[in-house]
Amino acid sequence: MALSASAAASTGRGARAEKVRRIFERFDANSDGGLDRDEMAALVVAVNPRVKFSEDQISVILDEVFRTYAEFIHPGGRGLSLPGLLRTYDDGAGDVDRDFLALSLPPVDSEASSPEIPAGDTSAASSPPSGAAAAASLLDDHIKPLGAAGTAPSSSSRAAAAAPAWATSPNHGIAFDSSWALLDDLEILVKRLRSKQVRRTSSIDTISGSGGGGNNNFDSFSEAGWSREISGQADSASSAAPWDETSRDYLTFVKELAVLRTRADASRSREEAFDNHMVVGRALSEHRLFRDALASFRRACELQPTNVRPHFRAGNCLYALGRHSEAKEEYLLALEAAEAGGSQSADILPQIHVNLGIAMEAEGMVLGACEHYREAAILCPSHARALKLLGSALFGVGEYRAAEKALEEAIFLKPEYADAHCDLGSALHAIGDDNRAVQEFQKAIDLKPGHVDALYNLGGLNMDAGRFVRAAEMYTRVLSIRPNHWRAQLNKAVALLGQGESEEAKKALKEAFKMTQRVEVYDAISHLKTLQKKKPKPSKGKDDAQGEDAFVVVEPSKFKRVGRKTTLRQDLANALDIRAFERMTKLRRCDVELLRKEMNETDVPISYSGTGNPEKSIRKAALEVILRRLLSFLKPDTFQGSVKAINERILSVLDASGSGRVDLGMFFAIIAPVCSGPVDRRKRVVFDALLWRPASEGSSGQIRRSDALNYIKLLRAVYIPTHGASDMLEMHGESDPTMVSYTEFLEMFNDPDWGFGILSTLVKLEDSDHIRHGHHTCSICRYPIIGSRFKETKHSFSLCNRCYSEGKVPSAFKLEEYRFKEYGNESEALVDKCMCFNLHSKKLEADA
Repeated sequence: MALSASAAASTGRGARAEKVRRIFERFDANSDGGLDRDEMAALVVAVNPRVKFSEDQISVILDEVFRTYAEFIHPGGRGLSLPGLLRTYDDGAGDVDRDFLALSLPPVDSEASSPEIPAGDTSAASSPPSGAAAAASLLDDHIKPLGAAGTAPSSSSRAAAAAPAWATSPNHGIAFDSSWALLDDLEILVKRLRSKQVRRTSSIDTISGSGGGGNNNFDSFSEAGWSREISGQADSASSAAPWDETSRDYLTFVKELAVLRTRADASRSREEAFDNHMVVGRALSEHRLFRDALASFRRACELQPTNVRPHFRAGNCLYALGRHSEAKEEYLLALEAAEAGGSQSADILPQIHVNLGIAMEAEGMVLGACEHYREAAILCPSHARALKLLGSALFGVGEYRAAEKALEEAIFLKPEYADAHCDLGSALHAIGDDNRAVQEFQKAIDLKPGHVDALYNLGGLNMDAGRFVRAAEMYTRVLSIRPNHWRAQLNKAVALLGQGESEEAKKALKEAFKMTQRVEVYDAISHLKTLQKKKPKPSKGKDDAQGEDAFVVVEPSKFKRVGRKTTLRQDLANALDIRAFERMTKLRRCDVELLRKEMNETDVPISYSGTGNPEKSIRKAALEVILRRLLSFLKPDTFQGSVKAINERILSVLDASGSGRVDLGMFFAIIAPVCSGPVDRRKRVVFDALLWRPASEGSSGQIRRSDALNYIKLLRAVYIPTHGASDMLEMHGESDPTMVSYTEFLEMFNDPDWGFGILSTLVKLEDSDHIRHGHHTCSICRYPIIGSRFKETKHSFSLCNRCYSEGKVPSAFKLEEYRFKEYGNESEALVDKCMCFNLHSKKLEADA
């Protein structure tokens, strides 16, 4: 028979007290019954072997401990007493079990008793309690300075000894006896509701989620930015609403809960009512009744609007409910209150930054999230989770070197951090260090054998390296853990195709299409069928399973144009690259007039760059907010991909010094050519953006020639980097004070060699996205031709945009030169064919 709650708590507390006593005796070097500053410093260092403390950090920690627990300090300089050390652990300043293990002390007799730590706090280092994001234990496994917010319950309280850790912590605990009574009554209501709902749905454990045959292996994924302190997006659907909120039992529970809230509001003082509502909210959130917990925290916010805790916990509930924007606002209120509270809120401030960053990531605002993760890491250097999240977010915006550094620091603090190893592997692969990347992915898999992300990413690395058999094995392992992982299924098909297993690849593609119903997967299946139908006979001694080897790449000088309308091969290659950037960023769907609106409505203070020139510069995180307004139609994950592409391609050029600031006017001028709208209007907005910059204000509609030249060189560096970089070097230090009008600027902009004349080719690509050419397919890739068709006039084979730009021709036609004519649509081809027929007829008549 199970022990009663009070008996279990007594047994557990006895074991804790014995562990604390042994820790105390270990460091009481002079056996005087007290731990002086030197002995306490030795304890702090010993239980944190991975953390390198400075003397100042140790001094700050000891000052806070000795000040907070002054009543337990022996007179005469003997230091902190044994009851005082026990109280520090009871208050949540450290984890006695973790410290006990770190010191390798012999086990106590009642080792099996449950430690008094928050539910779900099984992670090391920087993983605070799961569920509703307690701010305690933020400094991981070392003694943490305690704030002054809140009052510890008196030792005579009837429930204090048996209460969970969250209820006895001075920062989050219960200060009034009426709160204990409410907590007892609420636990009875919850247990009654649980028993009724479990009886109704006996096949599912609605509280723990442990039922259902063991299919819940969410933890096999990397955290991918979502903190365990607050439920991740992927598991919030299953954890945010584990209760049947439509049942009659639940409606009855809500009515009974309203009675408890009425009791709380009837308290004798405002402080007591606040404590009552906080206790009710915390208990409800521990049971994942987030909607009801939110109501309690909101009421607590009304009672004490400047208190950090209710805003922080309300934000956690909102995030768990999937209301990320509202969660962000609550965290901002908590941050404002914490910063105003000074040292009293110092312990919770890093966690607010972490959770605010997580909420911002959920909205796709990764650059902003980076700033908050970085701030949390500065405030708490041993916060491995903040560093991991920072590294993951930096990777998400394409800053791979910085991501590598942050993730390595997280792993230094917490070597067993599987998710950090996985993300470090991804960052290393992105910078081309594949050998180390494989090692990191393997470490993640060794630490967590079912780590889906590590297996999937290792499959991608092997496929990039051409190791298709190994890649297929990795994707097969992913599918054994996550049978509905359609991306793994799709990539497995590609890997099988790389092995020449066409039939198996087709089966895998069909399975992927069943999972996702995406049109691109359907097109891939159709293309594979076309390849099999038109598969040429392989050359002797060659394995030409797909027919992709039946081409040669010729040098650009051998490509000749028939007519001036035919696009140059290199121009088309550059335009296709810019078009791909447009698609990735979705800027093509952003009306260029919105840029003008932003310039008119955005008030940016003038600052001065390193060269002393005035600029309207803003931080990247602030620029991200403007981009969110411009691309408000995008979903968060799509917006995140857009920001990554913009950061890698544009911001890396505009912020070459790494200051984190960007000239906003120059940025608008750079993106205007790739926004939607008539070409003339795009060019006009470019000029207006340059006029908007401080250097051109009050110049009567003219800009300096040096600014125009600098803009064009930056523009080419962004969109045509093979030419732009050298141009920028030539321009460095040059200053031309003459002014140019809009007409003169257009001449510079439209120059095909030194300007951005390629814009006309880009517009042609934009307009021909949906143009098909009937039954014509590309002679190289065998895909139906979309956009322009390039026909070789002598041998009449046709190429698509991509293959023409890459210089590919069928290996059967080896010529000294190839003459191509471009057809924008089949009507042009038909007209050309009729004209050729007429000329041929006239020639025959003349000969006759």
